[in-house]
Amino acid sequence: MKNQSLSSNIDWICIIIYVLLVFMGWLNIYSSSLSSTEGTYEKQAIFIALSVPLIFILLYIDGKFYEKYASIIFVVSLLSLLGLFAFGKTIAGQRCWYAIGSFTLQPSEFAKAATSLALAKYLSDTQINLKDVNRQMQALAIVFLPVMLILPQPDPGSAMIYSIFIIVLFREGLPSWYVWTGFVTILLFMLTLVLEPQYVILMALLVIVLIHFKSRIGDRNIVLSAILFAIISGFVLSVNYVFTNVFKQHHRDRFNILLGKEVDMKGIGYNTNQSEIAVGSGGWFGKGFLEGTQTKGGFVPEQHTDYIFTTVGEEWGFIGSLVVVTLFAGLFLRIIYLAERQKTKFSRVYGYCVAGILFTHFFVNIAMVVGVFPTIGVPLPFFSYGGSGLWGFTILLFIFIKMDANKVNEW
Repeated sequence: MKNQSLSSNIDWICIIIYVLLVFMGWLNIYSSSLSSTEGTYEKQAIFIALSVPLIFILLYIDGKFYEKYASIIFVVSLLSLLGLFAFGKTIAGQRCWYAIGSFTLQPSEFAKAATSLALAKYLSDTQINLKDVNRQMQALAIVFLPVMLILPQPDPGSAMIYSIFIIVLFREGLPSWYVWTGFVTILLFMLTLVLEPQYVILMALLVIVLIHFKSRIGDRNIVLSAILFAIISGFVLSVNYVFTNVFKQHHRDRFNILLGKEVDMKGIGYNTNQSEIAVGSGGWFGKGFLEGTQTKGGFVPEQHTDYIFTTVGEEWGFIGSLVVVTLFAGLFLRIIYLAERQKTKFSRVYGYCVAGILFTHFFVNIAMVVGVFPTIGVPLPFFSYGGSGLWGFTILLFIFIKMDANKVNEW
C-alpha cells in the first residue's frame, strides 16, 4: 500500500471536472473577447498552459511538505500582501498587483490557499479545543490577518471570501453563536437599509420576548436579554451612519440598486442590467457559440472576468448554464466527500477550506451576475480571465488532490 503509484491513488474525478471547467471557461473567454484587440483569450491560453507544469510540481511535492511548512507559507503570503503597500501597482483604484513588466500578479489569490493551510495546521494540533476562548481568538486571528491586509487595497470582494472560514471553524467545534451572530448582523443591516430603524428595533424586541418566554429562562437571563436588546438597538441605529459615512459612494449605489431603492440603468446599475439581459436572452438552449448579440456587441462590461457567466447564459442558454452549475456542484460535493475520508485532521480541514472557498466564489459570482448580490468583483473559479486567479484556484485544489492521494500512506 505504501508504495502505490500516484496515478493509481489520485482522484481523477476532480481532475476531469477541473479540466472541463477550465476548457469551458476558455471557450467563453474566447467568445467574450473575440472582438478585442488585447489578445485576452491568447493570454488565457498561455496561463492555462503554464498551469500544467504547476500541477505536476504540486503533485510531485510530498504531501507532508504542505503540513510541515504551512506556517512558513502563511507568513510569506502575509508578507506578499504587506509588500503591496510599498511596491504594488494600482489598477482601477486598487493596489492589488505586483507588476513585472507587462505581467501582473495578485497575491490575494494565493493567500487563500496559504490561509487554508495555516488554519488546517493550527486546528490539527491535538491540544486545540475551540470551546476555549483563547483558542477561538487564535483561530480567528489566522483568518483575519490576511483580511486586514486585503481590505485597505481596497479589495472587499476577496476579503469577503474569508468569511467562509467561520463555517469551517464551526465544523471543527467553534460555538454556533459565532455563525448566528454573523447571520443576524447581516440580516439586521439589510433590514435597516430597507425599513426605518424603529421598525427593525421593534421586530428585534418581539423576537427576543418570544424567545424569552418560549425558553422559560430565569430572572438572571432577563438581564442578558436586556443587554442583547441594547446591543442590537445600538447596532441598528448606527447602520445609517456607517452606510452614509463609511461606505464609499459606489458601494452605497450598488446596495441601493440591489434593494430597489435606486434605478440607474445607465450608471452604476448598467453592468447588472446588461448581465441580466444577456442571461435572460439565452432562453432554454442559447443563441449558439459566438452568436450572442450582447456578447458580440460588448454591452456587458468586464464580461471576460467577473461577468463571464453572462456569456454562458446567452450563448449556451439554461441547459448550458445548468451543465456548468452541475459541474461545479459535483466538484464541491466530491471535495467534501474526499475530505470526510481523510485519515488526518489536517487534510480534512484543508479539504473543507477548499470546498468552502470555491463554493463562495461560485455562489457570489453567479448571484452578482443575476442581480441578487451587489457587484463586488469576485471571479468565477476556472472561468474568469486572469493568471493569478486560475493559478490560485489550481494551487488550492491540487494541494488537496495530492493530500488525498497520499492518504494511503497515512496511519
